[in-house]
Amino acid sequence: MKSKDKPMTYFDRLLVGDRLLDEILLYVAADPERRIDSLMSAAKLFASKSDHRDNLAAIERALSANASTRTLAERVLKETNPRVLRQLLRNWGVNATLRGIPKQQEMTRQLGSNVPYFILVDPTSACNLSCEGCWAGAYRAYDQLSFDRLDRLCSEAKELGIYWFVMSGGEPLMYPHLFDIARKHDDMAFMLYTNGTLIDDAVADSMIEVGNVTPAFSLEGWRETTDQRRGEGVFNSILAAMERLRKRGGLFGVSLTATRDNCDEIVSNEFVDFLVEQGARYGWIFHYVPIGRDPNLQTMLTAPQRACLAERVPIIRRTKPIVLADFWNDGDFSQGCIAAGRRYFHITPSGAVQPCAFFHFSTHNINDSSLKEVLGSPFFSRFQERQPFASDHLQPCPIIDVPEALRDIVAVTGARPTHEGAEELLDKRVSDSLDRRAIVWAKEVKDLRCRQATRSS
Repeated sequence: MKSKDKPMTYFDRLLVGDRLLDEILLYVAADPERRIDSLMSAAKLFASKSDHRDNLAAIERALSANASTRTLAERVLKETNPRVLRQLLRNWGVNATLRGIPKQQEMTRQLGSNVPYFILVDPTSACNLSCEGCWAGAYRAYDQLSFDRLDRLCSEAKELGIYWFVMSGGEPLMYPHLFDIARKHDDMAFMLYTNGTLIDDAVADSMIEVGNVTPAFSLEGWRETTDQRRGEGVFNSILAAMERLRKRGGLFGVSLTATRDNCDEIVSNEFVDFLVEQGARYGWIFHYVPIGRDPNLQTMLTAPQRACLAERVPIIRRTKPIVLADFWNDGDFSQGCIAAGRRYFHITPSGAVQPCAFFHFSTHNINDSSLKEVLGSPFFSRFQERQPFASDHLQPCPIIDVPEALRDIVAVTGARPTHEGAEELLDKRVSDSLDRRAIVWAKEVKDLRCRQATRSS
């Protein structure tokens, strides 16, 4: 057989797909209501991996069976700036997923330690707000990753097949090299957890220009609830930032912290509809964890509230044109905890490597260690040996669901607190309270499963 007649390999398909991406997007965006099915057909041409084909089939079923999902897809295709849309599909869809996952799996086999899908990086601890109960509020205010180390981290990540970085802080928009990094690594996708107050016209223009940065605005609910925690005027600043991005065709989402006081508000029909009207395409729900600045056990969700969220969020996904994820209650999707390199891990502004944003203990620093050394650390290995932490994936977390696991991992590995006060999670008063709450939640989970089974029978 002549070389020109050889069948197209998996990576040949990806290269061709990259070259055709612009043409395909122009074609579909011109009439997304009618041509979105053509995009799915094109995607299947380049998906030779069985898990990719399965994922595409699931998306196709959702587009066919769920009007809200199809509406969301059509709006993204029609209303997103073409450069932003291309960067999203190329960097997150092709590089991070189609290219990245097979490379991650291969490198996992070679290294003998798991390579995650993405990394959460805090480039700076600087922030222009002082939000009540901030999970990062106890870090030193002057820490910052150097441009060279973050640049090298991006390169190290791509060598392992990781093309997606999530950034928090501090306030990531206060990092002076943010857009320089995004430009240099324009084959990567960057998502920012941001308070939104720094997105003026110039910053909004930069986001469109690089195309590979999407912000998730931190909200606590309506104006009164958000401003109470974040400061007067913050809610209006976020709305102004959303409007700037919406007018430019930017892609953005929201980040919602669920507490005892706001859990009903943030998942109400009125508030979710409002987020959709503002242009939010995705959202993350975080349960309040008693860490960081002035931790308060009484701010945590009650077990019945958490169960209500577990039932409410899937309804939102079925009925509203927004992708909404609940990190704790979506444990069935993730098969439990995703931290410590299983699917992601966290790097603080000082370079300390943590299993996740809420597990404030560390054994390695990225300024002294390579990414491969971090992933192969005994700390991460011990963490992964314990995953999943419970037989029911609605109890995924070693901090609030199986707190004895937190104590075991820290004791066995000698992990050190990453800031003053982090060790309070190990104190008897706090640990006893978390243990009691975990027992109550375990019982609530059994009742919730019974209700789910009754409805499905």
